[in-house]
Order: sequence, then C-alpha cells, then structure tokens
Amino acid sequence: MATSDELKREAGPRDPHDHTTDRRHGLKPGAVGLMGVLFMAVANAAPITAMTGNVPIAVGYGNGIGAPAGFLVATIVLTLFTVGFVSMARYITTAGAFYGFITHGLGQVWGMASGALATMAYIVFEGSLIGIFAFFTNDALNRWLSIDVNWLLIALVGILAIAVFGYFDISIAAAFLGVTLIAEVVLLGALALSVLFSGGGPDGLVTEAINPANAFKNLEEGGGLGLSIDGQAIAAGSGAIGLFFAFWSWVGYETTAVYGEESRNPKRIIPLATIIAVVSLGAFYTFVSWMMIAGNGKEQAIEKANTDSIGLWVDLAENKLGGSFVGDIYLFLIVVGSFACGLAFHNAASRYLFAIGRDLPATRNSLGKTHHTHLTPHIASMVQTGITLALTVGFYFLTTNGDDPTKGAYIYQYGLLAVLGTMAILIVQAITSLAVIWYFHVKKAAPGNLLTTGIIPAIGGVGMLYVVWLLLDNIDFAGGAAAGSPFFKAIPYIVVGTFVVGLLGVLLLKTRNRAVYDQIGRAVFEEAHTREDVPAQGGHRR
Repeated sequence: MATSDELKREAGPRDPHDHTTDRRHGLKPGAVGLMGVLFMAVANAAPITAMTGNVPIAVGYGNGIGAPAGFLVATIVLTLFTVGFVSMARYITTAGAFYGFITHGLGQVWGMASGALATMAYIVFEGSLIGIFAFFTNDALNRWLSIDVNWLLIALVGILAIAVFGYFDISIAAAFLGVTLIAEVVLLGALALSVLFSGGGPDGLVTEAINPANAFKNLEEGGGLGLSIDGQAIAAGSGAIGLFFAFWSWVGYETTAVYGEESRNPKRIIPLATIIAVVSLGAFYTFVSWMMIAGNGKEQAIEKANTDSIGLWVDLAENKLGGSFVGDIYLFLIVVGSFACGLAFHNAASRYLFAIGRDLPATRNSLGKTHHTHLTPHIASMVQTGITLALTVGFYFLTTNGDDPTKGAYIYQYGLLAVLGTMAILIVQAITSLAVIWYFHVKKAAPGNLLTTGIIPAIGGVGMLYVVWLLLDNIDFAGGAAAGSPFFKAIPYIVVGTFVVGLLGVLLLKTRNRAVYDQIGRAVFEEAHTREDVPAQGGHRR
C-alpha cells in the first residue's frame, strides 16, 4: 500500500504549504538562460514577419507614412504595461504567465476567465502564423522556381515540423529560434542603416514619419498624394488600423514569463528579458519602418503597400544591399522567420494549456503531464497541433476562394486570426495591469512602489483598452476583404464567449470542488537564486 507521502506526490501538491512537485507535472528547470528566453520571446514577435506582413497594412490602409509613429506610440504604451508586468514576475514564476499573475492579483475567478482568453489567443496565433508562412513560402517558390505549390500542403509541412520541435527538448527550439532571429535582425538592420547613410530616398529621410501626432491620423484618399491604381484613387485608411497592427507586431514578447519554470534564475531572467524585448523591439520596429518609407519615398511606399507588400521590402533590399541575391535571402528569411514565429507561439500555447491542465483533476494526467525524458508539455503540444491543423483545413475548405494563398492563407487565416487573438490578448493585458495594482496595493502581498506598481500600470492598462476600443470602432475596416465572412463577424462573440465559458467553468468548480478551486493558478516556483543545482524532478509550489 502506498504511503500518504507517495499518494501526495502522485496526485500532485494541493496544500499551499506543500513544496513538492512530481516529475510528471513539472517542466524542465534550468533548460534555458537569459538569451534563450529572450530569443523565444522576440521570435514570438517575429521582426521580419511583423515588418513584412504588418507595416504594409499600416501604411496602405492605416496611418500612411505615420506608421512608424504608430510603432513609437505602441512602444511607450507597452513599456508602461511592462513595468508592472515585470514587477509581478519578480514574485510570481509560473508557466501560466497572465493566468498565474491575474489569479494571484484578482483571484481564481478572474484568473481562470482571463487564462481561458489568453490561452485562446495563443492557440489561434500559431494558426495565424501558419497562414502567413504558407503565403510567404508560396510566393518565394513562385519567384524562385516559377511553381505554384498548394498552400495547404505547405501549411501541413509547417505544422508537422513545429509539432516535432514542440515535442522535444525546449533548448533545441531555443537554439533554432536564436539563429533565425539573429539573421532577421542583421538583414533588416543592414537595410535600414543603408537607407540612413545614403540620406534616404526621393523625399529624403521623411522625418514626419516619426512624429507621434501622425500615428493618430488617417491615410487620406489617394494617400494625400493623388495616388491611383488603374485609374482608381487609393482608398482612405484609418489611423486606428495603423495603431492596431503596430500593437499586433509586439504580441508574444510578454511570453518571457511563460518560460519562468524552465529558466535559470527566473526572478532575474524573466524581468530583464521582458524589458529588453519590449524596448529593443520598439526601437527596432520604429527605426526600420521609418527607413523603409524613407528609402521608397512617400508616394511609392503608399502605392506599393497597396499593390506589392512583399516587393515593398524585397525591392528596396535589392536596390540598397546588392541585387537579386539579397532579395532571395530576404525571401528565405521571411519564410524561416514566419515559421519560427509559429513555433514560438506553439510553445507559448502549449504551456498555457499545460498550466491550466495541471490545475484541474480531469486533465492533470493529460494536458498537465510532461514528457518523462524531455520534460516538455508533450500532450498539450499535440493538442495544440491538432487545433492548428483543424483551423488550417477549415480556412482552406470553408472560406470563399480558400485555395487562393492570398485569400485563404493571408487575408483569412493570417488576418482574421490575428484580429481575434490580438483583441483577446490586449484585454488580458489590461486585466493584468489591474491585477498588478491589486496585488501590491490592495492585497499588499508584496512591497510595491506607487509609481512602478500603481500609476504606471494603470496608464498602461488604459492604453490597452483604448486600442481595443479603436479596433472595435473600426472593426469592419480591420477585416478588409474578409470583413463579410461569418468568422470575422463572430470575432467579438468568440472573445466574449471564451471569457464567459472560463468564468462559468471556474464558478462551477468553486461550488463542486473547493479544494481544487483554491489551487487554481497557484502553481508557482519559488527559487530566488540560480537553478544550476536544482534536480531535474521539478521546482517548488506554493
């Protein structure tokens, strides 16, 4: 007969004073260091994918040449949010990140409802990136080999490859993401610097592109330049859309906290990696998008954003950095970069599913179980793969002209899932800001500075809600060519429905199993020092 201690280890700790975690329900401690966490988080944001996929939308359909100013504004708002976020990360280390932070700040009800919303967002983000990966790959193969490969086949290959990475040791994924990220940054940085040192393009350096006031201005009909395509004036844009796609370009940087349980010295690494990620991405995005507009010139930037979004970047790279060979490198990197971004979101989604699954008795030995050798959330990873597969097949067969890579892969799968996930994650970030304030100043669970854990998070949270309001106020414009699809119309209802399901589920759990309810979102690891000497069977739980 098993002893009481053995039974406790088998079931997993539920006593908040019990500091044991069995190997099957703990992620691999000490698997990644500062650079590994930073690479995975920044790969989530995917600089080359964000620039190539999002900037043309902001320029051509949003705030025009004010798009770089949109990135500057987003940098400020997200940095304010991050100040509070990392303050929480210094005290709470959990694979659930937002889920764990909100639970500790506002309680289990808000934690589970927000956790469901965050999990849904990261789940669909992988599907979104698979869409643009298939679109970029299809375009590259057309340019290189003049062959038109079915985008669904490309997507299936990408999904399978990501599933393999997700199953094995996370350090393998971190190494791959590190290599691709360095290559992306070097190429984009070289392109931007070449424009700067050459004095810009036909309109010089276009300094008005970084005037923060221009971030909120709408692209005028014809771009304010009398531009037309086939005799049709370029349609007016919405500054709100430019801002929204700027914020979408960052989504994923906050996943630094997701890797807390697997990092060395998480109390130091996670806050540092998060601050570095948000500030460096902000400076990089603003500078690179500004130089792209300067290099192309105002008129050509707006025109190409409407007609040849990839050429907007590839043609400039060929002109500034040495011909078609550089253009081929750029095409290769946007393919690899979008794949890497999909992998990073897969890892984040798997860990959210794992974190919630570990807390619930019904899923503790499935979603909440880790691989006996790799200590990865392999079951959650397989579930995430299945969901992405279902989404991809659905967009291919159930949308109008879904077999067209531009429509099925880019406009529908990438665009609509991006809108859905970003709306959800911005709401969760706003709730997280409130949780930070509550944790430090209402519950007084830890010593907090009024400025860094009170005023600044409040401003950041209001900024997040403002962006959500802008998106809702311009929702039809945000959908673009997909605005008439049933999926697009369902987006606000999916967001609200996910939150409500999480809310009702946790309230039901509260009435039926109070002991389990009390432990919702409470799986945290308490090592305050390095994990170099921590045994493989896991960390501590409170």
